[in-house]
Amino acid sequence: MEIKRRALLKAAAGIAAGVAATGAMPAMALSPAEKRSKGKPVLTVAHITDVHIRAGDNAPDRFKNCLKQVVSKYKPDFFLNGGDSINDASYDNVVRNQVTEQWGIWDDCLQLLSKYEVYSCIGNHDPWWKAPVKTDEMFGKDYVVKRLKIPNRYYSFSKKNWHFIILDGNNSNISLDAEQYAWLQQDLEKLPAGTPTLLMSHYPILGTTQVLVGGGHSDCKKLKDLFYKHKDKVRICLSGHNHLSDHTVYNDILYCCNGAMSGFWWGKGDAESAGPGYYLETPPGYAILKLYADGTVENEYYPHTF
Repeated sequence: MEIKRRALLKAAAGIAAGVAATGAMPAMALSPAEKRSKGKPVLTVAHITDVHIRAGDNAPDRFKNCLKQVVSKYKPDFFLNGGDSINDASYDNVVRNQVTEQWGIWDDCLQLLSKYEVYSCIGNHDPWWKAPVKTDEMFGKDYVVKRLKIPNRYYSFSKKNWHFIILDGNNSNISLDAEQYAWLQQDLEKLPAGTPTLLMSHYPILGTTQVLVGGGHSDCKKLKDLFYKHKDKVRICLSGHNHLSDHTVYNDILYCCNGAMSGFWWGKGDAESAGPGYYLETPPGYAILKLYADGTVENEYYPHTF
């Protein structure tokens, strides 16, 4: 039965990857009878990632319309923000006022979520590395932690018996540094057996997208081994970065790269775009997760047309 269940999960993930972009892209499909037996989810969570907010292409108003849609239609309990919140602070030619302008636009847009908790991770385009000196308050990741109003570059929290771990993959070769990995080991170890756990990194840990466009965790095998050790806990790993929608199941853990709110960076696309605003075959969008008391999770990617 276990082998059959795994096969079904993998089949569901494969079907999800091929669903037309006009509707939701479910990472795990449950029959109506299964949904009734599970009851209501204990948490509904919105996952937004790769907003790349900037002044051009009417991006602020379009992002605000997306947030209004998420709040009114899905009524999430809180938001997970997967990084690359601002368009870019990482390129060599970016100067101070460009960084502060982008963060100012981000702050203005996030006022729409003033009643919600927003748990963010750091994306590769968020830190400003070209500050005049490393002691400049705006240099690097510490400033991003401040602007995103998060407790640290990596951290964890719990809600409704679910545990959430936010990672920082912005290190050598896209990986967890030694300090962070040791912390992650301890954080998982101290959880009671069977505690359903969600992890979020800006970069995909496992999946298809990094095979196509790169950008995945170089320490994926090390993390996979750790997750297998805690297979009674780890349920799902969320990511962004690659602007592609991909749902992969491995060792009964669901890995979801949930596209990008900005799609083709709020632009019209290019010759490889399957539609307006698409990056390759993925339209701009966001994900809604339903988390159940028994550790089951549903992840659906919803394209938007703003």
